[in-house]
Amino acid sequence: MDLDTRKIIFIKEFLKLESEKAILQFEKLLRKENEKESKLNPMSISEFQKRIDLSLQDSKNGHVTEVHDLITEIEKWD
Repeated sequence: MDLDTRKIIFIKEFLKLESEKAILQFEKLLRKENEKESKLNPMSISEFQKRIDLSLQDSKNGHVTEVHDLITEIEKWD
């Protein structure tokens, strides 16, 4: 199911809600998501290139995390 279809289904279900408490919760969630998105700023080309250079240096210097180590760490997050 594509994103647009999911949105339409969600909206239809949302319109059926009668609980003010549920609607308030959705409003809070939407505000929170909008705040997150508004904090995202695209980086400039020069900053992007600097990050690439730093990443390449980290890789050359062995400052990396192996995939299996990362997976093990993520499993501990619960």
